[in-house]
Amino acid sequence: MSQVLITGTGLFTPPHAIDNAALVASFNAWVDAENERHAEAIAAGEREPLAHSSSEFIVKSSGIHSRFVLDAEGILDPTRMRPRLPERDNDAPSLQCEMGLSAARDALEAAGVEAGDIELVIVACSNLERPYPAVAAELQDALGAGGYAFDMNVACSSATFAIETAANAIRAGSVKRALVVDPEICSAHLNFRDRDSHFIFGDACTAIVLESETVATAAERFEVLGTRLVTRFSNAIRNNAGFLNRVTDSDPLAVDKLFVQEGRRVFKEVCPLVAALITDHLASLELSGDDLSRLWLHQANRHMNDLIARRVLGHEPIPGQAPIILDRYANTSSAGSIIAFHLYRDDLPSGALGVVCSFGAGYSAGSVVVRRQ
Repeated sequence: MSQVLITGTGLFTPPHAIDNAALVASFNAWVDAENERHAEAIAAGEREPLAHSSSEFIVKSSGIHSRFVLDAEGILDPTRMRPRLPERDNDAPSLQCEMGLSAARDALEAAGVEAGDIELVIVACSNLERPYPAVAAELQDALGAGGYAFDMNVACSSATFAIETAANAIRAGSVKRALVVDPEICSAHLNFRDRDSHFIFGDACTAIVLESETVATAAERFEVLGTRLVTRFSNAIRNNAGFLNRVTDSDPLAVDKLFVQEGRRVFKEVCPLVAALITDHLASLELSGDDLSRLWLHQANRHMNDLIARRVLGHEPIPGQAPIILDRYANTSSAGSIIAFHLYRDDLPSGALGVVCSFGAGYSAGSVVVRRQ
């Protein structure tokens, strides 16, 4: 059975950043306009006034200070409050393919691999811009990669689920090199008029090259010691957008066609699920939290990451042991843990152990234990 290595990663960061102050100003301007429009009903006690947001509220509840987005102007326009991303001609590269090309090229360069040597391309993310043809097949063609390609969606866990799928294909000997790409356009499914969630998401794209040890040439390599996945059905995080909306005569712009969550319930139910997944996975490899130099966790909420890290490690993580990138990237869905891995691994010595873990809607969670060679 082939040993699997991660030999390169890449990151596409959008050109626009929105800090909390700008996002709050836009939200509060919309709130004021709505309260004025419904002033009579509010005065009569028939309607509750909408409440302002604040930078302090956002930081306290999430740890987020800023986020990168593909379009800031549309989001910050109080009369629109969603990104403005023009529809592209069918013969033009799709937006997610374009993001994927940028991240993939960086990952391939880091791995010292030619695109033509890739035999499997998986595009894994929370939302795909179309059902078919597969964005992965488009990206495969644009890169000049070989083999086969497909899309997959396991919400915020998509990257780790795709890593296991690619690793298993390499272990089985069906491919020698695989590319996992996570183009997350989270700003397109976020309700920027919901006070409890308008600040959560940002946009980004990551890419990971996985290779059989028999062909890898990169100087930097992380051995995949094992992967473990878990799912448990829950409605606590949901998005009802889909192709049946038009035949059920539901409103395609309704709130439930965007990201919806019960935040406190998610915190209560997901944290123990993830901590147990990582702990049990480590135990199956005869390891424990004491053996870990790093935890690259899903970047959804600072409080969730702190709690999970404490439960896995058995103590407060030392500085840098569980790096946070959501303060400047916000929640980038499946890309978050890979961004953390991409940015915070260079200092690890040979033999150091770490866990890449993502978790989210489903519920779903994936754990990838790696060792630096």
